Amino acid sequence: MSKTKVWALFRLFRIELPFAAGISVLMGELLALGHFPTAREMALGFLSVFFISAAALIINDYFDLEIDKINAPERSLAAGLVTEREVIGLFTAVTLLGLILSSLISLTALLVAVLVWAVGFLYNWRFKKTGLLGNLMVSFSVGMTFVFGGITVGQPWARMVWFFAVIGMLIDLGEEIAADALDVAGDRQIGSSSLAIVLGQETAMKISASVFLLLVVLSLVPFWLGWLALVYLFPLLLIDAVILYATAKLLDSKTAAPRTYIRLIYFSGLAGMIIFLLIRLFLGDV
Repeated sequence: MSKTKVWALFRLFRIELPFAAGISVLMGELLALGHFPTAREMALGFLSVFFISAAALIINDYFDLEIDKINAPERSLAAGLVTEREVIGLFTAVTLLGLILSSLISLTALLVAVLVWAVGFLYNWRFKKTGLLGNLMVSFSVGMTFVFGGITVGQPWARMVWFFAVIGMLIDLGEEIAADALDVAGDRQIGSSSLAIVLGQETAMKISASVFLLLVVLSLVPFWLGWLALVYLFPLLLIDAVILYATAKLLDSKTAAPRTYIRLIYFSGLAGMIIFLLIRLFLGDV
């Protein structure tokens, strides 16, 4: 297999997205325990969700081939760098890895992994065109990564796990709605009922902005209620500042390359979680 082929297959993972999902699992483990989990719990939790998330992204390229030829012609399958058969083969292998690893955690972890995998598959197969329902399906999967972390360490109902699950869901929901507002041309081609098509791009972007503003307000709740020490305020304020800046840019119709600001929100959330993990690593349960 040539280096070009290997690289094209690797690009199907969209590595930053499953990596962020794995980091969210580690966050869930930390939030549930109040201290670092064992190396086994970290490895199994991270890798299980990494592969389940990657599977959804890989099969997305298969089902979205025609739309990607319009919206993202540079993707491996749309560009003809890999075949549909190769995509299906990689999807199957990655799915099996994720499910096998989750089964090594517990039966509950396996069942949740199957649920998240099924939601991802159904979304890509049938529900992506449904607009808000599809957006909520993706957001649900994102939020469940934190819950999976709690499950991995035997603390599925920890309040901070569920709080961050809601935060993760809102970040993703806002991004999904904003991205749909930028994909109107391609979405019309496939008969999508996205909010941008049903209500208009400007309205959809305002709804996205409202979700982000709600997120900023909710991010302060753990400090008002005394659930988190003030040292953790820094990473959350970092996320909030970037979200507010990017939201203002997205609402400005004159903004060039608006997709850049959607990705900025995503990466600020990832950076904030990594900083949170580092604080916990060096300061412990403060």
